[in-house]
Amino acid sequence: MAFDEAIPPDMTNTGTPADRPGSDIDLDLGFGKFVSSKSRRRLVNRDGTFNVRRTGLGLFERVSLYHFLLEISWPRFLGLAALSYVLVNAVFAAAYVALGREALNGLEATSALAAFGEAFFFSVYTFSTIGYGDVTPVSWQAGVVVTLESLAGLASFGLAAGLMFARFARPNARIIFSRNAVIAPYKGGKSFEFRIVNSRKNQIIELSARVILARRTREGGGRSYRELSLERERVAIFPLSWTIVHPIDDSSPLAGLSPEELHASEAEFLVLLTGFDETFAQTVHARSSYRADEVVYGARFASMFDHDEGDGLLSVDLARIHEVLSAPLSGNAES
Repeated sequence: MAFDEAIPPDMTNTGTPADRPGSDIDLDLGFGKFVSSKSRRRLVNRDGTFNVRRTGLGLFERVSLYHFLLEISWPRFLGLAALSYVLVNAVFAAAYVALGREALNGLEATSALAAFGEAFFFSVYTFSTIGYGDVTPVSWQAGVVVTLESLAGLASFGLAAGLMFARFARPNARIIFSRNAVIAPYKGGKSFEFRIVNSRKNQIIELSARVILARRTREGGGRSYRELSLERERVAIFPLSWTIVHPIDDSSPLAGLSPEELHASEAEFLVLLTGFDETFAQTVHARSSYRADEVVYGARFASMFDHDEGDGLLSVDLARIHEVLSAPLSGNAES
């Protein structure tokens, strides 16, 4: 198939040919014509984020601190919380030192650095409402600083508790996608396949999948979007693994395409998953993508299942999700 030849008709969400113009627009996931034609990067990263830079807004309009603190990883969140705690107490400690030694009763330090250390720990006791009582404010100025710090401490702990709860209660799907997709033998032909597993022990029900092929129709041209019909678009429960299969038959957008043509057209397989999480009682989503160089031809996925003959228990080895085995494709010169 030549690089600039026509591609099979658009596919709707049901995998049937579209009977109206513009269905290709409905499949671009909202990127629009400009991004589709100008962007040279992958549209969806492996972690589900998008490669679109947002500019033109001021700092305070562009940054949402609440969303940032919800979306960052736990190590970064805890690290920022610890750093903020130290910095706030350091600021109040500097304020106590600036008021002079007579502002606080009980300081025993003889050097400026030691005095700052004692003021810092007094700030910690005040900020966290511990109040051991070995150091006490004397001047009215110190009393004002203590009052402000007490208010800041109450507000900070309330904010931290709210953020912690929101992060724990935030529904999300922790689905692992196989590192590569494969073109594998399938019922006398071949198919495009990738594998997913739920890394958590919770149950996701009514999990549905959509796979959209985005590729350039000609050199330097815009992207065309085709939804791939799947062997199975939905599973009622998702306790183990799911190998998502697109049979490559005569009606498939992949029919007749060689690996070289997929690379040349900057092909990208966009994957969207939607399911209902019983733990959160809410709908959760996951997305990823595969570029042409992440598709292995003439391969199949290794089995992830182990069977204990003793008790008959079936187990799944999640570490094998990325493991592929050689599986030559017969009768296909491009493989």
